[in-house]
Amino acid sequence: MDYLAEGFINAFLLLIRGNEETYSAVYTTVYVSSISIIISLVLGLPLGFVLSYYEFIGKKQIRAVVDTLLGLPTVVVGLLVYAFITRRGPLGEYDLLFNKSGIIAGQTLLILPVVISLSASAIESLDERLRSTLITLGARGRKIITGTLYESRFAIMTAAAAAYGRAISEVGVSMMVGGNIKWHTRTITTAIALETGKGEFAMGIALGIVLLLIGFIVNWLLIFLRKRG
Repeated sequence: MDYLAEGFINAFLLLIRGNEETYSAVYTTVYVSSISIIISLVLGLPLGFVLSYYEFIGKKQIRAVVDTLLGLPTVVVGLLVYAFITRRGPLGEYDLLFNKSGIIAGQTLLILPVVISLSASAIESLDERLRSTLITLGARGRKIITGTLYESRFAIMTAAAAAYGRAISEVGVSMMVGGNIKWHTRTITTAIALETGKGEFAMGIALGIVLLLIGFIVNWLLIFLRKRG
């Protein structure tokens, strides 16, 4: 067990001394995951609202598909995105492969079903009298949407936290689409896989600690906002 203790000691030294390679992977992870969650919320919240608020033909089937996609394997998403953005693919001219933009596209596709499904569930759990109350108060169109989303804000924040956690912890998309390029597209998870495979246990532990800290920070922020609310 000595190698474990030594690994943890060396990991803390890497973090304290500001190892550039370690923090480069951290920056890339935070950057691509943050952009991905913003895009997913912008697209997913309106879609979740429509899916929960309105009745239309095929609604149950669409909801079943969205819920099924919650467990979509990351390597499958990576494969799909790779097929589209490779030079022979329909989006090959935009030079997205082995680029941060490609990882963002893949992560957005991965976590979009999470945002849609959980936000729809959050809105469905609201009091059925909310809509009539908003209409009575004179709300119409966009005001009904914003009022409904506001009332379900804490559940939606939980959905966003779950989606962000899935984004920062995925491996398949970042590996296949980003290429795990040092100083450029290497994320925390791909760096952990690579460094551990090389026997660099300390680097893997250091990055694992940072990944856990990011997860804790997101959850602490969620708890803080709930208490303030």
